[in-house]
Parts: sequence; structure tokens; C-alpha cells
Amino acid sequence: MENPIGRILEHWLVYHPNILNFTWNPPHTPASSLLFLSLSIASYLSLTLLLLFPLPPIPPHFLKPFTALHNLILSILSLIMAIGTSLTILTHTPNLRSTTICFPPHTPPNGPLFFWAYIFYLSKYLEFIDTLFIILSRSIKRLSFLHVYHHSTVPVMCYLWLNSSQSLFPIALLTNSSVHVIMYSYYFLTTVGIRPPWKRVVTDCQIVQFVFSFAVSGLMLYYHFGSDGGGCCGMKAWCFNAVFNASLLALFLDFHLKSYANSKNKKRTTDKDS
Repeated sequence: MENPIGRILEHWLVYHPNILNFTWNPPHTPASSLLFLSLSIASYLSLTLLLLFPLPPIPPHFLKPFTALHNLILSILSLIMAIGTSLTILTHTPNLRSTTICFPPHTPPNGPLFFWAYIFYLSKYLEFIDTLFIILSRSIKRLSFLHVYHHSTVPVMCYLWLNSSQSLFPIALLTNSSVHVIMYSYYFLTTVGIRPPWKRVVTDCQIVQFVFSFAVSGLMLYYHFGSDGGGCCGMKAWCFNAVFNASLLALFLDFHLKSYANSKNKKRTTDKDS
């Protein structure tokens, strides 16, 4: 990048020594052990059982400042991850095929792309607090199967990205963090009393993200089976990722249909009655 802002961003988000020299090395890397992953998910699922107990809700005026701060932090963090991943792909990866879409076999999990995958992995534990706020407010309707399933399984997916040097994860990291900028910005504005008119855009972007991931996966599979270099790295992890994404796509499409198709029908009925 020629402009000063671009060079500063490159230094701090790509070429800073802590990022450039990052290595995923379980169990020495913090939060990288299978025990930590298992206990974290088990604790999260146990936490959701608190909704079964008749605890008094915490007043909304007390929770709102903490919820707003949480959403703002995740929105900013998602933006930083999206920029960091974008700059890494544009400036640090000389070959889009072999360094982003189809990692060569035995690719070591080090460097800027894996650093941002690690930060993304850690952010999934921060997102567990979403559920805590739902539980404290006693908003049982908001704690859907989609919410719990998504939050409890994404850390496993991210762990496999890092542990297997899974091909194609940089694209998933970039698209997902970009969608989260929109999603958590919407949640933040809603929490502070502003109702943006683009609620549906959040769900639409999530669905487009999954469809796009399957389209790019076709290119990755072409490289894998047509490559002379032994295929792409982390294919078993990619299979898990593909099945998980397919299940999420089905759940989001169902949510979209119930939320927006039903609202359209209600509106038509109201228009006819009037």
C-alpha cells in the first residue's frame, strides 16, 4: 500500500512480529488444548440449563449498558479481524490458490492468517456472553436451538481450522467476520435505542455467506482432486466444516421463512381487512 494509513495498518495487522511469527502450538498456545475446548463447551451447555430454574430476571436498565458494550466490542473486533485478514490475503499471500484456498499438504499453522484464525477462535468464547445476557434477562424465546447449536459448535470448527491447517478457512474467516460487523453493529444500535431498518439484511448476509462458501468450496475441491501436489491440506476438517455449514444454512433458511414470510402474510391479511 502506498498511502501512510495503509502502511500503518499493514505493520500492525500483518507484519507486526507477534502476528508474523505466530505459531499454533497445542497445548502451549493459550486455550489450544482439547481439554480447554471440551470443558468450555460443556460449561456453556450447562449454563443454558439455568433457564430451567425459576430465577428472577435482572432489570433491563441494568443489563443494557453491559449488553451494548459487549456488542460494540464484538463489532469492533470483527472489523479488525476482517481488515487484518484482508490485508494478509492481499499483501502477504503471493499465491491465492496455495496460500488461501488450497493449502499444500503438511502446511504448518503459522503466520498472519493463522494468527487471525486464532483471534477469531478466541472471539467465539467471548460470544458465549450473548447467551449469558439472554439467561439473565430470562428471555426464553430468544434462546433458540439455532442460537445454542451455533455458539457451541463454532469453536470446534475454528479449532479444526488451526489444528489441521484447513484449506479455505481464510475465506470463511473473512466473510464471517465481515458479516459479524453488520450483525453486532445492529445489535449495538438496537440496545442503545436505535432501530435500524436493516434487520433482515443481517439474516440475508448470513445466508449469502453460506451459499458463497459452498461455491468457493467447489473451486477448492477442483484444486484438491486435480492437483499434482498431493491435494489440499485439512480435508477431514473441511468435511466437518461443510456439514456444519449445510446444517446452519438449513436452520437460517427456516428462520428466514418463519420470520419474514409470516410477517408478509400478516401484512397482506391486514391490508385486505382494511
